[in-house]
This record gives sequence, C-alpha cells and structure tokens, in this order.
Amino acid sequence: MRSRLAKVIAGVAVTAAVVLGGAAIAGAAGAFGGGGSSLSGQEAVRAKLAALRATGGGTANAVERDSEDGATYEVEVKKPDGAVVDVRLDGSYNVVKVESDAETADGPDANDASEPNDD
Repeated sequence: MRSRLAKVIAGVAVTAAVVLGGAAIAGAAGAFGGGGSSLSGQEAVRAKLAALRATGGGTANAVERDSEDGATYEVEVKKPDGAVVDVRLDGSYNVVKVESDAETADGPDANDASEPNDD
C-alpha cells in the first residue's frame, strides 16, 4: 500500500512540476497578458522605490521591463502634484530618464495629430 501511495505522490509531483515549469516558460516568453512584460516581486519593489526617490514621492503604478534609452525597467509614477511620469531605470535601479507619460499627459487624444489645433 505504501509503495502505491508513494508512486501516486511522485506522479502528482512530476505532473505539477511539468505544468508549473511550462507556465513559467510561457510567462517568460510573454504568452500571457498580450505580450506585456509587467513585473512583480522583488524586482518591482526595488524599481518602484527607486522611481519614487527620483520623483520625490507619489504613487508608483505599473512596473515593466523596458529597453528604451538604455533602460531595463519603466515605472509609471503619479507625482504628488498629479502629473504622471515614466521613470526609466537601468539594471542597477539608477535613473536613466524621467519623462511625461504621453498616454495620460493630456488625455487619450494627446498624440492625435489628425485633429486641427484651435489656437
């Protein structure tokens, strides 16, 4: 009886390892979330802390892998004054660049050049 139970437990453990390993590989390859590369865990915490230091506080929102301007991480931060910025950090969590978040700076049509300027 013990031998059979041990085989069943071993089989379940192997199956779980294969399923979790496959999910980890698929996640690393960007198979989940529409190709986004959002981060969580210790990397995200360190990136958020570095971004908040760079902006003088605020609320750190999304943390993603980034490759623009030599950055490794991008953190979206809503600063205390309400402005939203993207803070780009290198692999050692040093600031590479802080720039206005074009997606939220002036609303959803901020980058829409098809509308005439009424100035």
